[in-house]
Amino acid sequence: MRYERGMRNLTVGVPTETKPDERRVALTPDGVREMESHGVEVIVQAGAGLGAAIPDERYRAAGAEVVDDAEEVWARADLVCKVKEPQDHELGLLREDLTLFTYLHLAAYPEVGRALMEAGTTALAYETVMRPDGSLPLLAPMSEVAGRFAVQAGARFLEAPQGGRGVLLGGAPGVQPGRVVVIGAGNVGWTSAWTAAGMGADVILLDKDLDRLRYIDQIQRGGITTLASNRGTVERCVAEADLVIGAVLVAGGRAPVVVTEAMVESMRPGAVIVDVAIDQGGCVETSRETTHHEPTYVVHDVVHYAVGNMPSAVPATATQALTHATLPYLVAVAVHGATEACRRDPALAHGLNVEGGQVVNPAVAEALGVAVGVPSHAR
Repeated sequence: MRYERGMRNLTVGVPTETKPDERRVALTPDGVREMESHGVEVIVQAGAGLGAAIPDERYRAAGAEVVDDAEEVWARADLVCKVKEPQDHELGLLREDLTLFTYLHLAAYPEVGRALMEAGTTALAYETVMRPDGSLPLLAPMSEVAGRFAVQAGARFLEAPQGGRGVLLGGAPGVQPGRVVVIGAGNVGWTSAWTAAGMGADVILLDKDLDRLRYIDQIQRGGITTLASNRGTVERCVAEADLVIGAVLVAGGRAPVVVTEAMVESMRPGAVIVDVAIDQGGCVETSRETTHHEPTYVVHDVVHYAVGNMPSAVPATATQALTHATLPYLVAVAVHGATEACRRDPALAHGLNVEGGQVVNPAVAEALGVAVGVPSHAR
């Protein structure tokens, strides 16, 4: 017997990701098993987990229904959980009685925001779920993966065959190590800094938050040089860097440009920029989004790496880390519905971006240049 929507747990749909080179999946078999224990039905598209080395049989064994067609997943689900924002061909599958939970990054993809408003879809974004202390629990795991990966990618593209300066980050006995400059001391930046330091690089970490820098300095015990970020400091550090990692975040908003084209032009030929903030528009003026198939381009003889879904290069690790973080929130929405779940959990309420045709997150509304609406849980 099928009950009316709102009188039962929501059916969860997990489609295969279709963004170029995206191999992660939004839910693991263990996540399906947890959903099942709460009486939540899960529909998974065939092949959704293959990129993360999870075969369909494991989903079936965990209790999911596996179907071939993406449109069936979207049509039958009340709650679609994804990894990345809906792609162009998926925008037509949005509808008024659907809840979407994924990384949205609407400041960087305003056309997705417009489509969500036009369809009346309720959309929650992993990246704006925020605890009272300001931490971002659903962004943190991918930030940590991206921070580690940014150093790995930067080291690779510093190699001469990849177009780089031919610098080994850790140097060699009697040889100066590579200079890594990390801009932003949040989860991405801090993780990048200590990863680079662990490889033996000379690391400088910049941020405007002196308390954050003081905390990192105490933990690292001097292994990383921390500097207060301002225009002059950024100019000098960028000019002397072998690798610059842009890790600036404004939750829900567009990343500010902190590295100008003039700064890029001042860098040494073959230096590398990894702009992790590219999925929020980028914090380097010369950045444009790339893919894992064509990850780099060169401006002013500087190699730019700006892949919009960096963690998808390591999908087996990233999928596990993502599900561990998102699962409690997904269960809450599936069991209670978005409105009641947001009423119960203020952190989740920050994740609500679009509802009833309106943007209801102030930072996202400002980034999109639209009026902010009042969410139903606050009425």
